[in-house]
Amino acid sequence: MKLATFEHGNAQRVGVVLEDQIADVTSVAPTMLALIAGGASLLDKVRETIDKARHLKLNEVKLLAPIPRPQKNILCLGLNYKEHVEEGMRGGWRAKTDVPQYPVWFTKAVTSVCGPHEDIVVEPAVSTQYDWEVELMVVIGKAGRHIPRERAFEHVHSYTVFNDFSVRDIQRRHGPPPQWFKGKSWDRGSPMGPWLVTADEIGTPPRIRLTCKINGVIKQDSNTELMMFDIPTAIADISEVMTLEPGDVIATGTPSGVGLARTPPEFLKEGDLMETEIEKIGVLRNRIVAKHG
Repeated sequence: MKLATFEHGNAQRVGVVLEDQIADVTSVAPTMLALIAGGASLLDKVRETIDKARHLKLNEVKLLAPIPRPQKNILCLGLNYKEHVEEGMRGGWRAKTDVPQYPVWFTKAVTSVCGPHEDIVVEPAVSTQYDWEVELMVVIGKAGRHIPRERAFEHVHSYTVFNDFSVRDIQRRHGPPPQWFKGKSWDRGSPMGPWLVTADEIGTPPRIRLTCKINGVIKQDSNTELMMFDIPTAIADISEVMTLEPGDVIATGTPSGVGLARTPPEFLKEGDLMETEIEKIGVLRNRIVAKHG
């Protein structure tokens, strides 16, 4: 199923996307976090509700980030595609010793999340180095600690599209090593969505294409099968030290093609359209607008 959070009539709702319509299932799932926490039994109730639910045209509602405010900081994998590590080495902003032997983790503030079609407001007075990073996001559906790798997918609820929007000069001004948290936590800069797609529709493990276009030009084009640390490895690794809970989200890293690595470097500017897409899930379309003064 495709599960969305949307706004209609000045109220936030939860729905199931059905081609060009959305079925409002808020009566049984008041929030997306509640729907995820309800597990398989609540998903079954949602399925039973679809036919008798109110159906709205998809183009008549405002899609929000499927989890508008995650309950904890977004868990992020860094340096998880070999080509992305290598482009950093070629650019001189990553040492040859930076090839990770274990998953590399950082977090983003929950206030960094924005909707799938929301404008991203940048501030040229603060920075001019805003960068794109397409990523597959994993949504945890079942709590666990010390999750063995071979059982990791039992804890996955769904997947969505995410862009790990980064402010490069802020990220790197403290380095080496870089200070990732601040440079990754720009307010309402990281789009998520357009909905969650349940794991049964994606395949296990997910082997799907991910791309990022700027003004219609493909900048990133890769496949999730090229991750250095796959989803089971990541889940087993992070659950070694912390309990994963329903609704927790994991951004699984970006492939090569980021703006910082280009010659010369390219960064997002006012008026740019950033399109972040993952097959079997959907596309995010976010316009860059500038706040001056």
